[in-house]
Amino acid sequence: MSLSLLDVLFIAIGYLAGSLPMGVLVARLTGARDPRTVGSGRTGGTNALRAMGAWRAALVATLDVMKGFVPVAVAALAGCSSLGVALTGVACVVGAARSVFLRFHGGRGVATGIGATLFMAPLAIPFGLPFFIVPIWLTRLVSLGSLIGTAVGSAIIGLFVVLGWDPWPYFIFAVLGTAVVWIAHYDNIQRLLRGEERRFDPLARGDG
Repeated sequence: MSLSLLDVLFIAIGYLAGSLPMGVLVARLTGARDPRTVGSGRTGGTNALRAMGAWRAALVATLDVMKGFVPVAVAALAGCSSLGVALTGVACVVGAARSVFLRFHGGRGVATGIGATLFMAPLAIPFGLPFFIVPIWLTRLVSLGSLIGTAVGSAIIGLFVVLGWDPWPYFIFAVLGTAVVWIAHYDNIQRLLRGEERRFDPLARGDG
């Protein structure tokens, strides 16, 4: 299966959409603290919570999910091939983790990957969600939940492909998207191995 010009166009659009730094934009538009100045220096929902408080963090997380869902959905509706749709999803995750607007810095790509999955393989979300939530609940390590959740989610999408529920290119999205997320978590993995990873404090407050 080869890529059409339409596929390539949407892959580029996916990267640019994924690159939109929602954490930074929300901070600037609402007068809150830039998430890059605290914690891990990343721009995703967890660091947004540290910097800006609960409601802004929820907004950032929602927008990060949407920047994965919308480009993939539009690519499919526009007639892209299943491979083009899958690679658009990968591009969204790459953009979230390596934003062209932030000198190739960004978040971890988890929420954006969830958004893309929500369109391509929505049943993977409820099956995979416990593997994300339970490790965080037991350990208060968001990175551990993200790593386990994305790995299990990738395996679930692979199972769906084997069962014939999803087209085979969606497994390419699962593998490459998970690889991008894990690479973006490299520093977290190093801290986890040393027993020095930051634990999530649900009572922590930002500036409101």
